[in-house]
Amino acid sequence: MVRDFNVAKTETDISSYAGYVGSTFMLGRALTSVSWGMVSDRYGRKPVIILGVIAVVIFNTLFGLSTNFWMAIVTRFLLGSLNGLIGPVKAYATEIFREEHQALGLSTVSTAWGMGLIIGPALGGYLAQPVEKFPQIFPKDSFWDKFPYFLPCFIISGLAFAVLIACIWIPETLHYHKGSNESTDDADTLENGSSRVEEVKIIHKNENLFKNWPLMSSIIVYCIFSLHDMAYQEVLLRSFLEIKARNVKEVVRKTLEELQVFSLWVVSPRRLGGLNFTTNDVGNVLAITGLSLIIYQLTLYPHVERTCGPIGIAPITGMLSIPILQSYPFIAMLSGITLFIVISAASILKNILAVTITTGLFLLQNRAVEQHQRGAANGISMTAMSLFKAIGPAAGGALLTWSQKRMHASFLPGTHMVFFIMNLVEGLGILMMFKPFLSQEKKRHSDQLH
Repeated sequence: MVRDFNVAKTETDISSYAGYVGSTFMLGRALTSVSWGMVSDRYGRKPVIILGVIAVVIFNTLFGLSTNFWMAIVTRFLLGSLNGLIGPVKAYATEIFREEHQALGLSTVSTAWGMGLIIGPALGGYLAQPVEKFPQIFPKDSFWDKFPYFLPCFIISGLAFAVLIACIWIPETLHYHKGSNESTDDADTLENGSSRVEEVKIIHKNENLFKNWPLMSSIIVYCIFSLHDMAYQEVLLRSFLEIKARNVKEVVRKTLEELQVFSLWVVSPRRLGGLNFTTNDVGNVLAITGLSLIIYQLTLYPHVERTCGPIGIAPITGMLSIPILQSYPFIAMLSGITLFIVISAASILKNILAVTITTGLFLLQNRAVEQHQRGAANGISMTAMSLFKAIGPAAGGALLTWSQKRMHASFLPGTHMVFFIMNLVEGLGILMMFKPFLSQEKKRHSDQLH
């Protein structure tokens, strides 16, 4: 898409410009996440979730109609600014379950991400540029030829509209009585599908969330891994989407904003250290990865969390990620079905290990605060994470561009340097998961029951 905007002077610059498009969404979200969290604490989770889905319907559609680089930048920024649903969704997933089942609730949120990994990349890879792929249905010089990336955006906006209708029937988890200082937690009643409000009144004290070290330490660690994962996805996606360099001159068909370094790497031509995959190859690998994440999150992760705790296994999974990531430049030496099988297996393992860490950190963050401040706490988390994720695509794209200009360096040539630097970031995150830095929430009895 960035290639078609003709904004990049050389093919190696496309990665950097595509990273800017991805970063503007995160920048917009960083500026407004705390405010949306506070709104959800005051007026409830449901209104903020509905407004966020409406923003997806409108601005995702406009993004597909972008005719130049700056229109794409503006629509992604506005979508990030007006889409405040992620923080309230995490709070909602925590509140709708009893504590012993909260791992299932938050892993379901991560499972939704896994479903997105199946639906989003598949639609983007299969439906982008429909005039070229389905000339019998979409004629040349038609609307679809003028806006070659509108079809997948339109389909996704239609799905979001269906979700918007379904949101009418979701129950609210936050209830206030006698003013804003008293509320009830409906986790027990909502788990059984009941909308009754227990006759318990809880008087809350507002605390300074920035002095809550269990919360802040888990947010800082989460930001480090968010930076790593976003850069990883940026590099890998751009490498993926390179059309066969030996036969076709096009560089990058489409960059999926939420799947960045991995995808850039796999579409890059082999002469630049990539896998030379097509858009269909990208959709296939990421769909397999997403399906595997869904199975893992719904079946295995709740048992892992109960056995090891939300963070007990995280350092181990982080250490296992390092050799997998460093093996990617060697995977690029393979070809044919062997390449597809190996890169799919590596992608599955890398994402399962990553989601084990992030879901555990989600649990720590939501257990570190009381219900009446959970929206604001998740807003702080989303703001910090979005700032780091805003850096991730741009940094990952710039890093890939730089590495492709040093393919014959004596020390860590080409993409070897990219994955080495990302492993340094991963190593920093692993070190921060140990005490005394990462402090887990202790059972508190600050609420007074009457």
